Amino acid sequence: MLILVGAFLPWLATGAGNVSGVRGAGLWTMYAAVLGLAGAAVRSPRIAALHAAVLAAVALALPLWQVVHVLGLVGFAGWVPGPGLVMTVGGGVLAGSAALALYRDSPPRTQT
Repeated sequence: MLILVGAFLPWLATGAGNVSGVRGAGLWTMYAAVLGLAGAAVRSPRIAALHAAVLAAVALALPLWQVVHVLGLVGFAGWVPGPGLVMTVGGGVLAGSAALALYRDSPPRTQT
């Protein structure tokens, strides 16, 4: 839910105003968050872990790319990360830890 809410909040705060996440990479994190929520309803821990891992990868890679892109354009002057960017990264970290926990707790595969 952190990633889904964070996609709609401002990702960058500038002197000219806030930049919403859904105007850029936040739209893709919103799509991944919806798929991550669907993965929470799956009974298989391995498939749920895969959903959480994909969600974590998207929720960590896209905000990092956004920050690197803005740094390349204007440097450190005139902007600060917004609450949506921080919430998305935090949700990505939580999704990654959930993926790891689900994968470790899943029963081993048996050959038939």
